[in-house]
Amino acid sequence: MVTRRLIVSSIGLGVFGAAVPARATSLPAPINVDLRGAIDASAFGVRPGGGDRKSKAFSKLLKEAAAREQPVFLPPGDYVVSNVDLPDNTRLTGVPGATRILYGGDGYLFACQAARSIRLENLVLDGGNRWLDDTVEGLVHLSSTGAVTIENCEIKGSSKSALYLERCGGRIEKNRVSGAADYAIYAIESAALSIAANTVLDCANGGILVHRWSKGPDGTMVTANRIAGISARSGGTGEYGNGINVFRADNVMVTNNHVSDCAFSAIRSNAGSNVQISGNTCLASGETAIYSEFGFEGAIVSGNLIDGAANGILIVNFNEGGRLATVTGNVVRNLRLEGPYVHDGAGFGFGIAVEADTVVSGNTIENAPKYGLMLGWGPYMRGLVVNGNLVRQAPVGCAVTVVEGAGAALVSGNIFSETPQGAIAGYRWNERATGELADGAERFAHLTIERNRTG
Repeated sequence: MVTRRLIVSSIGLGVFGAAVPARATSLPAPINVDLRGAIDASAFGVRPGGGDRKSKAFSKLLKEAAAREQPVFLPPGDYVVSNVDLPDNTRLTGVPGATRILYGGDGYLFACQAARSIRLENLVLDGGNRWLDDTVEGLVHLSSTGAVTIENCEIKGSSKSALYLERCGGRIEKNRVSGAADYAIYAIESAALSIAANTVLDCANGGILVHRWSKGPDGTMVTANRIAGISARSGGTGEYGNGINVFRADNVMVTNNHVSDCAFSAIRSNAGSNVQISGNTCLASGETAIYSEFGFEGAIVSGNLIDGAANGILIVNFNEGGRLATVTGNVVRNLRLEGPYVHDGAGFGFGIAVEADTVVSGNTIENAPKYGLMLGWGPYMRGLVVNGNLVRQAPVGCAVTVVEGAGAALVSGNIFSETPQGAIAGYRWNERATGELADGAERFAHLTIERNRTG
């Protein structure tokens, strides 16, 4: 066993190239790092400083340590490397904020193909916004790795995505990811992956993506992350610009995240069945704050707070197989009529919109400039139960489709306050087709409207 004790102080840093003062009247408290069993990086010629000449030595160090099943500890300083292939059983750690691995710009930084375990901890990985070649999709590109652990790292300045994980499991936890030209964390075809307690800032096309090439079980958990400042550099109508994006991935949990200032959605699930979106705070979304759309079956959207968006919560696309959900206990407020593109359908400015086999209960909607609730779209409505909601400060409290072929809806026991154009009104797509329906003066066979309070 090799015991290495490093004392890092204003004098100790002189070992790594800092000037040592002639006199010191007082010294800061030392930071002691005791890493038993670690390989000495300097013995392999890996020391801070210098250019990209250390890449081969760095790779040799990792291979030797992995073969011995020993961790590698990098002392504080800057290490410039490129094209490092991480061997199976890599365990690389440093001093948080002080051990900086800088991408030299010759192809890629870290890559791995088919490993059982990769562990990166307490490192700064800086891409410097330098070119990445076509063989990788991220500054760190890992494929077919059963147990990935990336923890307490700072990853910044990638000219593509920061972390790209393909067919991986494990934990991405407590990292700070910023300035990616594409996505912060792009996980595709995952297996029991956990993405937790990360801070994601100022990425150009997306925050955390959980995708699959073909629809199927995934099981990723995205929880307790803080995400802000997500742009849509590549444009589109929702393909980019989302804080958290689920695509074709089933059985995913998105819980207790804080997501703000996204160009499109805070949380967008496209064709993700059995998705749970719960307990999230979604602020200042450019389009719809929370989306469950297209070919999905099973969505729970509960206990979320939405403040500032074009639309609040959409559970839609029954025409594409989108069905079966509960929308309960959410607060949706301060919406607007304008979105990031010209909408050719229902438009913007409504609180909660649902279409098929869905219960909408116990929600509070305030300050929606078009509709508080929107039920169905044309003939696409079936099996809606809407009860116990509070809607206030909306021109129309609840817009419900009365187009021929629409299925049943029960609208019961809701309170509509300050809805000057009507508490409940029937629509044919975007065109209003009825007067006030809450008073029972007009009846439609597919609608049951009862015990609602207005005023």
